[in-house]
Amino acid sequence: MKPGPTVRWRCGPWDSAASDEVSPGLYYFEDLSVGQRFRSGTYAVDADQIKAFARAWDPQPFHLDEEAAARTVFGGLVASGWHTVAITMRLLVTGELRPANGILGLGVEDLRWLKPVRPGDTLRVESEIVEVRPSMSRPDHGVVKIRHTTTNQDDVPVQVLTSIHLVARRPETGAPASGDSTR
Repeated sequence: MKPGPTVRWRCGPWDSAASDEVSPGLYYFEDLSVGQRFRSGTYAVDADQIKAFARAWDPQPFHLDEEAAARTVFGGLVASGWHTVAITMRLLVTGELRPANGILGLGVEDLRWLKPVRPGDTLRVESEIVEVRPSMSRPDHGVVKIRHTTTNQDDVPVQVLTSIHLVARRPETGAPASGDSTR
């Protein structure tokens, strides 16, 4: 597993030390094994982002209004869980684990929101490979189960997501290119 070239990302409130320089590498199914871990950069969450996401996708008082949120079980403004999922996805796409065919999800096996995300939190994701197996229906791919733990700046887990991915196998070398004739 050798990493690919360093790529610079400038797409939002990403921590410059952790997120602007990501050495992604392209991983094929054969490169992945149970227990491998990959990290993302970081993402800083603020009240304006929380409210904007909530207005569009989850318009509940504890995501939209500090005063109303103070009177809820949360005791203050919190991000929608779906906002946390969206941030997690962005961190995955720009993180260390970069499947050669992209992040192709087959589904989510488990999703838990463990702690609320609040304005001022800085999130990052650690992904651990928990299962690898050949695909039964696509011999040129494998199936990889990954547990993604999103943590805040204090390394407190705020979300755990276990997803299942379709990952391309490494192409055979020396095989004729598509469209080549072998007579």
